[in-house]
Amino acid sequence: MDGWEHNYISVVHNPAGVQGDNFSYSHEYAIFSYEKLKGVIGKTRREDESEEAFRDWGGTSSRALAKNCFYPIIVKDGNILGFGDVCEQDFHPNSSNVQVDDLVYIYPISEDGDERKWVFARNSVDDISHELVVKQRNGIYSISRIKTMTSYKTTWSGSKYYANIYGSKLLNNMFGGKKFDFPKSLYTAEDCLWAVQSFRNKNAICLDYFAGSGTTGHAVINLNRQDNGNRKYILVEQGEYFDTVLKPRIQKVVYSADWKDGKATATETGISHAFKVLKLESYEDTLNNLQLRRTAQQQDLLDTLPQSAQEDYLLRYLLDIESRDSLLSVEQFHKPFDCALKVTVDSAGAYEERSIDLVETFNYLIGLRVKHIDMQLEQGFVTVTGWLPTGEKTLVLWRDVERVNYEALNRLCEKLAINPADSEFEVVYINGDHNIPAVFTTTEDEGGITKTLKIRQIEPEFLQRMFSMEV
Repeated sequence: MDGWEHNYISVVHNPAGVQGDNFSYSHEYAIFSYEKLKGVIGKTRREDESEEAFRDWGGTSSRALAKNCFYPIIVKDGNILGFGDVCEQDFHPNSSNVQVDDLVYIYPISEDGDERKWVFARNSVDDISHELVVKQRNGIYSISRIKTMTSYKTTWSGSKYYANIYGSKLLNNMFGGKKFDFPKSLYTAEDCLWAVQSFRNKNAICLDYFAGSGTTGHAVINLNRQDNGNRKYILVEQGEYFDTVLKPRIQKVVYSADWKDGKATATETGISHAFKVLKLESYEDTLNNLQLRRTAQQQDLLDTLPQSAQEDYLLRYLLDIESRDSLLSVEQFHKPFDCALKVTVDSAGAYEERSIDLVETFNYLIGLRVKHIDMQLEQGFVTVTGWLPTGEKTLVLWRDVERVNYEALNRLCEKLAINPADSEFEVVYINGDHNIPAVFTTTEDEGGITKTLKIRQIEPEFLQRMFSMEV
């Protein structure tokens, strides 16, 4: 892709190696793909600190080569107070140290009086100011840089990356036995996340759509423990070990940071944590729930068609016409809290009926940022309030239409002090037929005045967003 950079990091995860036909393989790859922008990848801590002069030297150190690198560093009592502005071209200090009252202005001037430059320009020196220290020799102040951070290398080696120790053995200790083949080292996942500069933001979000045993989620929780962060993770997995490994692993990590033989050894490290599990309908589940409208005569005629014609019929007609409304019919919205679909439960194709959360699904479909959910199932209704991506304050009112009919709906609105016609909500969604008067919201912009329906039915919005082919 144009404008993108790809780096392949070799991670030594198995120093003993796995014998191939010729070589013994001891590494795997972590691939970083990102836009060609400066600062996407952060710095990592050096094994040993490095001290060097902050004043540039050599053939490219002249002041004339980088005018914005010539400015004073202001020192008082041996400590850096700040940085002055870039000096005018006709300003030439007569010494590297210029005393002004109780302050010393230090300039990048060499011992022989040549005007040099600082390594960092004035507009970027603040970013590394914590690495600068004042040195004094023979009564003359100079500036040094103590480098504690460095760029990541393209080869990562060290015991913390060993998958056997910090992958398999770590996971076995959590469960008291082997539950998963070849989990990655926890610290490989941590370092991959931490290498991305934006992930150091304490509110960052990580997506792992091949979650495996849940190492990425574990790593995010660990990083949050270290700096009291609020980073979030989204894990996607379709393997049957989701329920036996991934989910319980996250629960265990939250309860304790360390485990031995399946028992928590650091319960004092337990944290307050919440995660939500969403199960998406699979292609097989969709087929299980199809109800086809086809007569015996139609089936006989279909059987006489060539295989290619039958496949074309399946794609162009059956799924669109014969099975129409069988996946999610309007009638199912009349009793939305009892909606169920046949869901596959094993690889052999066995299935069972499971409840489907239409309320939650609709929140996602319309992109609602939920503020509050009030579930009164015993009374036959649920209310959800929040904001749409457009910023419109929204109310979603779900009801069992058989229990909360026209009159009951009006009484319910009065009881909840909900008046869809007032200005509290800009959009109101209600399922089922009702007799609440239509209300329009009027907005005015450069294109003129626009009137949009304020009170909307859930069913057409739900179905349109659920099955629309538009991206």
